[in-house]
Amino acid sequence: MAKSLAHIAERKAFGMALNSLIDKGRKGTFSDEALALIDRIEKILGDSWQSSSYEMLRNIAKSPDSKWAHFADKIVREVDPHILKTFLLNAGFEAGFRGFKTSTAMKKKYDCNIPWIILMDPTTACNMHCTGCWAAEYGNKLNLSYEVMDKIITEGKELGIYAYLFTGGEPLIRKDDIIKLCEKHNDVAFHAFTNGTLIDQKFCDDLLRVGNFFVSVSIEGFEESNDGRRGQGHYHKALEAMDLMHKNHIPFGVSICYTSKNYLTVTSDEFLDMLIDKGCVFAWYFHYMPVGVNASTELLLTPEQRTYMYHKIREIRGLEGGKELFAIDFQNDGEFVHGCIAGGERYCHINANGDVEPCVFIHYSGANIKEQSLLDCLRQPLFLAYKEGQPFNDNMLRPCPMLENPEKLQELVKATGAKSTDLEAPESCEHLCGKCVQYAKDWAPVADKLWKESHGESV
Repeated sequence: MAKSLAHIAERKAFGMALNSLIDKGRKGTFSDEALALIDRIEKILGDSWQSSSYEMLRNIAKSPDSKWAHFADKIVREVDPHILKTFLLNAGFEAGFRGFKTSTAMKKKYDCNIPWIILMDPTTACNMHCTGCWAAEYGNKLNLSYEVMDKIITEGKELGIYAYLFTGGEPLIRKDDIIKLCEKHNDVAFHAFTNGTLIDQKFCDDLLRVGNFFVSVSIEGFEESNDGRRGQGHYHKALEAMDLMHKNHIPFGVSICYTSKNYLTVTSDEFLDMLIDKGCVFAWYFHYMPVGVNASTELLLTPEQRTYMYHKIREIRGLEGGKELFAIDFQNDGEFVHGCIAGGERYCHINANGDVEPCVFIHYSGANIKEQSLLDCLRQPLFLAYKEGQPFNDNMLRPCPMLENPEKLQELVKATGAKSTDLEAPESCEHLCGKCVQYAKDWAPVADKLWKESHGESV
């Protein structure tokens, strides 16, 4: 899709504003520039964001001693300027503004969900076999070719999708092809979840050069708890990868699967301070999902443990106190994104076989990207059923059609004829959801109480 002259001019103007902001920030005088950029963002994005969001950003810019102003200052000073500018242009301008406007229009035009971001698995191969990892069930036999991944991105951009995440398997087994995609699609924001063991200086040099690719290193706590799930020696290799990226002024995050066994450790001051000292700037927290025929339910959190996580993550990223680390809780942040965002509502997943799935944890599909266009895959019956059913619960703290509403996913799969895409041991939807029935029953009254306390209304 050729960019219009207006698009090119707008991106250039935004880029010039960013250059000025970064330059002033590195000199320690960026408050006025930040306010001017926020004004420009509001003019561009308009009501795509809530007015309170703009005011929050302005208050941060006006309060140089605040937690998040200090965080922003550190980012501007420590992150490579090319990477910082490219990220803000691609993730902010292209994906957040231009792409969002296009995808919203396409959603109306085609009467289907158009995601803001697509997750894809370049490969099922992995040098680890972590307990509770959905990818561990896939085996190591399949890959998405460079040509197929390029097709996904090219067709995705036509629909307004400018953000792509790589999962797996271990995606960096395919890092040469991923870097080629970054080079070709230099207006796109790319991200990968990685075990970190394949990060070396050459890879860091590539990241510095392309500027539009970031990683989150998977870690599950300190050495004993981490290596218990991920294998002996992984903890130190993960830390070495963090040190190397920090040394090269490359921003990175961590990906944390929290369970009944490690939830206290991965939210402890000691653990978070260690990550921050290593240079980590954001953390994805993922609730353990009992995916796969042999998945254990013992790692599922109790209602009390999940309640702790609900409050703790909000404390960590609060406007005051907490940590200078942006934390995202994929399961408990449903209230900010109107519940379940899968099935193309905000994102979807494409496995290494090409099956287009509603969610990285929901392995059912009726379409394959190797056989159909991306748009046709997004219009498959299962995704259309998701669109009709979302949100799956009026309580956004019970967002998932599997974990918190297991009867819903069974209805969707049965009604649409979607098939299991598990590449090793196909799991019936009844078996998968059966592992979640008691969990959902126990969590429901607690979630309803939390919702009433935070929103002043019953569900």
